[in-house]
Amino acid sequence: MRKYLQYLLIVLFPLVGNAQDLSGVVDFHSHADPSIRPRSIDVLALAKLAKERGMRGVVMKNHTEPTGSIAYLIRKAVPGLEVFGGIVLNRAVGGINPAAVEEMIALEGHWGRVVWMPTFEAEYNVRRAGTKAPFVRTSVNGQLVPQVKEVLALVAKHELTLATGHLAPEESLLLIREAREMGVERIIVTHAVTIDMTVPQMTAAADAGALIEFVYGAIFERTRGINIQQYAAAIRAVGVERCVLSSDLGQEGNPLHPEGFVAFFKALREQGLTEAEITRMAKTNPAKLLGLQ
Repeated sequence: MRKYLQYLLIVLFPLVGNAQDLSGVVDFHSHADPSIRPRSIDVLALAKLAKERGMRGVVMKNHTEPTGSIAYLIRKAVPGLEVFGGIVLNRAVGGINPAAVEEMIALEGHWGRVVWMPTFEAEYNVRRAGTKAPFVRTSVNGQLVPQVKEVLALVAKHELTLATGHLAPEESLLLIREAREMGVERIIVTHAVTIDMTVPQMTAAADAGALIEFVYGAIFERTRGINIQQYAAAIRAVGVERCVLSSDLGQEGNPLHPEGFVAFFKALREQGLTEAEITRMAKTNPAKLLGLQ
């Protein structure tokens, strides 16, 4: 029944009086089926909905499978929407696996544009959760493992975007500085507040050349105590020109991506952020990360 409802929503949303136009918005962090995690919508329905609401583009993220091929197909099915994919370097793709990144780069269409460091299987994420689950290690004794540097070389050579995933804040800073030294131009700190990055660390990451991501999905993680006031203060401290607003939505039970953006922007406006500032963070900055003009 849930899968039938998502298609009904695509038809009904444009008819709702308060369904706000999201022209130009680029969602750098979206989840959808197919996935091993419960999702509220599939990639095709999401793309149709995003286009209907005027969004410019979406990046399809999957924790276990590369999404460049999905982006290729969705672009054919929903022309006019900028759809990108990427790869998350979790265990399902071999962890820090340069060969997997090379395969994504070579894929027809070349729409796999983002390389995320490990997420739920990052060493920091596993240790913070207090489990004994296997993890992917990206550094040892303050030094990046050789495979990470091989991946960074590929990201730099092919002008991809590097995302820090769920690495520890200090490890993210180490990664960003090394990436910049190796010529990586496009870097984003994945939902910085969610990985417990402090405002001084965010500022240091931005000073080193990264954009800082703030996601609406984290607002629903009640146990973390993340709130919009915290977001607004951090954005002000870091600077809107160095921040990105993403949805990180698609989880079953959460709002769909466009509705999340509408609520996100409204909440930020209530914290004093202007329309021009929101435009910079939700449209201009993510577009530049993907090489869009």
